[in-house]
Amino acid sequence: MQFVILIVLFGGMMWFMQRNQKKAAAKRQEQLDTMQPGSEIVTIGGLHGILSSVDTAKGTVELDAEGVILTFDRAAVKTVKTPAAADSGVDDVIADAKTDAASAVETADKADSPFE
Repeated sequence: MQFVILIVLFGGMMWFMQRNQKKAAAKRQEQLDTMQPGSEIVTIGGLHGILSSVDTAKGTVELDAEGVILTFDRAAVKTVKTPAAADSGVDDVIADAKTDAASAVETADKADSPFE
């Protein structure tokens, strides 16, 4: 009886592990299928760049890394950020920096200098 319970527990554990692996594989495949030019890409080697083109027939992608065009297999892509998500994050940071710089200049103008 104890042996049967052990086998059932082992079988359940294997089923849950397999289910999680299938979910992760489906998520990765969906991510690779939705890649489009302009997306930010990070390869498994750690190279960051902008996706220039996707060749589904050959299974390759062209990555623009600061003016250098590199060709990789689709399997070499680790993470993908969509162009809208990548651009909005950068735009927010730039807008915040401009606001902070403008307020710093105003504060510096208003401050009384001991050298005047």
